[in-house]
Amino acid sequence: MIENSDRIAILGAGSWGLAVASLLARNGHDVCVWSYLQSEADELITTRTSPKLPQINLVSEIDVTTDLKHALSDSKCVVFALPTQTVRNVAMKLGSFIQPEMILVSLSKGIEKSTLRRVSEVLIDEIPAATENNVAVISGPSHAEEVALCKPTSVVVASSSERVGAWVQEVFSSGDFRVYRSDDVVGVEMGGAVKNIIAIAAGIAVALKLGDNALGALLTRGLAEMSRLGLKLGANPLTFAGLSGIGDLITTCFSKHSRNRAVGEKIGLGKKLPEILESIGMVAEGVDTCVSVRDLARQKDVETPITDAVYSTLFENKDPRAAVRELMGRSLKEEMWS
Repeated sequence: MIENSDRIAILGAGSWGLAVASLLARNGHDVCVWSYLQSEADELITTRTSPKLPQINLVSEIDVTTDLKHALSDSKCVVFALPTQTVRNVAMKLGSFIQPEMILVSLSKGIEKSTLRRVSEVLIDEIPAATENNVAVISGPSHAEEVALCKPTSVVVASSSERVGAWVQEVFSSGDFRVYRSDDVVGVEMGGAVKNIIAIAAGIAVALKLGDNALGALLTRGLAEMSRLGLKLGANPLTFAGLSGIGDLITTCFSKHSRNRAVGEKIGLGKKLPEILESIGMVAEGVDTCVSVRDLARQKDVETPITDAVYSTLFENKDPRAAVRELMGRSLKEEMWS
């Protein structure tokens, strides 16, 4: 168990990284936040606030730096709160800073486009000291805006190591942040990634005023896609009935905080993707993950019609209503999950 004097490094100063930094500081841990932007770090040091998460002020005890060596020095745990597509580049720079006894925790919810690798796999690829026995992933319905305000939140930590999973569970848990434990790393990561694509579809459905019946069907069949692909990759099917599956799916599809749903709504209103991403100003993981999951599903010969429809509206300029008609017009079949 981490003692209060031990140090935890948070790599990434986005909304989720800052929310987790504040959570861990409230839990009594010595926290250092690393940002790759000097201007961002300077603003955090000077004002203790960020436009990415205006709900909180960082307590003075939280260290902020752009120096990776300083951030990781004496750290017992390194938390990766980075956009999925940037994780590998940062991991490559860590080198000897990561020691075998450190525990590495991924908060990222996506699949790398260039390799179709999950984030835990990317960490093991690039960090010599990273193995299945010291890497964990956290996922579940956990919008940073609500975690920052200490609203009740439950997530799941997955690790192949029972010791590491229990360690992370203890460190992150608090009176308003409850952490469950799992050994299904594949299932927890796939749930967190695929739900963002379904959330884009949900935003499109809302913008098109398709109604509650359509949303209910979308979430259910989206869960089926998530389960089919996850099973093909070796996940436990029960994982998708949990926090990182249906729990995160429901929250992301219905929440006003969801960037992915916001992307979908703007697509449904006729806006183009480059304009949308510029207006949001932060990463919507589902956009890149839509490419990754579509490619991964084709590689594994898994049917993902909703993902395919979202891909066509995002990247092929298909009219969203035409995509809906194609989904509804598919050949009739038995309801199946795998």
